Amino acid sequence: MKSPRRFQRSQARNSAKPPGMTRKPAEIIGMRLNKYLAHSGVASRRNAAEFVKNGQVTVNDVQERNPAYQIQEGDVVAYKGQVVSPSETLVYVLLNKPRNVITTTSDEKDRTTVMDLITDPSLEGLRLFPVGRLDRDTTGLLLITNDGDTAKKLTHPSHEVAKVYQATLDRPFEAEDLEKLRAGLELEDGPAKVDWANVTEGSEGKTIGLRIHIGRNRIVRRMFAHLGYKVERLDRTFFAGLTKKDLPRKFYRFLTEEEVRMIRHFS
Repeated sequence: MKSPRRFQRSQARNSAKPPGMTRKPAEIIGMRLNKYLAHSGVASRRNAAEFVKNGQVTVNDVQERNPAYQIQEGDVVAYKGQVVSPSETLVYVLLNKPRNVITTTSDEKDRTTVMDLITDPSLEGLRLFPVGRLDRDTTGLLLITNDGDTAKKLTHPSHEVAKVYQATLDRPFEAEDLEKLRAGLELEDGPAKVDWANVTEGSEGKTIGLRIHIGRNRIVRRMFAHLGYKVERLDRTFFAGLTKKDLPRKFYRFLTEEEVRMIRHFS
């Protein structure tokens, strides 16, 4: 059974008012069909393209199998017989995620997901999704939005979005291992480099702060495991220019207009 909802909206000075920005109708005309489906909250662009190829999508009641089909004015798009369309309102929510919450929109095992914990009435009916992933035991910053373009930009490796973590280990980090981490590691799925890494003062050598641009699955935990350490706690404190300032654990807030402009034009 899912645990009770625990997130609250932050009342901090840096918490903007909902809902966010408005999508212009002109942005939809000429949009590729798989992108249109992604913006409608059906799936990622890649998965949406497969849905189209498999014949699960119609345009004006006619099966359309070309993901590159360009949306025309007046088109009615349906997925599995249900009409879908991109939300006109773009929303950007920043969470400070606690442990034991799944970073997905739903869970077949009925575990609590981050989407279960967003309760603001202004978000009713919007198809939101988390940008990237934090595993169940990792805490910290997570962006939730319905802006597919920005989500793709923030997660694509070519944009090299910066992330800062605090990793608490099972034992003090040896000086020679710190130098190895700074020099870069070779993991089973390729090289893993950090921008910087430092031992946190007052942690008895067990907490390491590090900044990375790579976003591979469980990459921070795997880097420390490669050096013979177990990460007991992992917290993301910085993501794409966004910080945890005035955002306690289990709280969320809406991005300011300035922050939205920053992440929409991130490069």
